Amino acid sequence: MAASFITLPSLHSSFNHSPSLSVTDPLLKPSFKNTPFTRFSLKPTKISPSCPVIRAQATPDYSPEAKFYKIEAILRPWRIPQVSSALLRMGIRGVTVSDVRGFGSQGGLKERHAGSEFAEDMFVTKVKMEIVVSKDQVEAVIDKIIAQARTGEIGDGKIFVIPVTDVIRVRTGERGEKAERMTGGWFDMSSSKA
Repeated sequence: MAASFITLPSLHSSFNHSPSLSVTDPLLKPSFKNTPFTRFSLKPTKISPSCPVIRAQATPDYSPEAKFYKIEAILRPWRIPQVSSALLRMGIRGVTVSDVRGFGSQGGLKERHAGSEFAEDMFVTKVKMEIVVSKDQVEAVIDKIIAQARTGEIGDGKIFVIPVTDVIRVRTGERGEKAERMTGGWFDMSSSKA
């Protein structure tokens, strides 16, 4: 049985004679290694159309469009009673609270409470409050959290505002504004004033 061999053109000659690619093609740039497999590499050009280009907004009032927003506040644990009482007084009824640990500007430095400092490790204990509200409530809730949680020292926390596409009440299957409203909440308090 005779062996058959197929002769393949060299990588360099296929680039020189190809009508679609040439050595001077701007998509190709020579690499400085002199091996047949790494002689040319693709130069990054454009982002493909399947990847959206995301740019930061220049206006400070920018917020993505949504009917609801989730407000996440990372706060000092001993400020939570004041913040939650103030939110209840303004008609915010749905709040989730979680114990979290981490570090930010404090860099895991000692925490101060009632004049004494304490630290166990490089992570500082904080509390994360999560509140989903309708668009018209966002600024009032943020202002209330800041007013109640601010001490003026490093470590007061951060607030994140995240758009929420929908709210669904598990018990009834209600969606949207009907699911977000709670008896005795913001909507009931604001409609009774009118």
